[in-house]
Amino acid sequence: MSDDRDRITETRTTEPADAPPAQPTHTTVIERRGGGGGLLIGLAVLVVVIVGAYFLYNQSRNDTLQTEAVTTAADQVGDAAKQVGDSAEQAADSVTNQ
Repeated sequence: MSDDRDRITETRTTEPADAPPAQPTHTTVIERRGGGGGLLIGLAVLVVVIVGAYFLYNQSRNDTLQTEAVTTAADQVGDAAKQVGDSAEQAADSVTNQ
């Protein structure tokens, strides 16, 4: 029984005598890295969006408060007008009853 270790392997490389010497191969790795400008622009846009949303929210809230204030004032004017009307009616009744 023969074992693989018993085998002899021979490798032969031949080159012509007038061939130039083989150049060593090398790999050049070029890494391109950004300076972080894109990240800064993205953060600036995010801040602008957040600030804009905050102001829009507050404007909507202020409009609601203004509407409520106008409604309350109108109700108070209506109540005051009713009181003036009631007073005028009482005054007219007291003048005609005398």
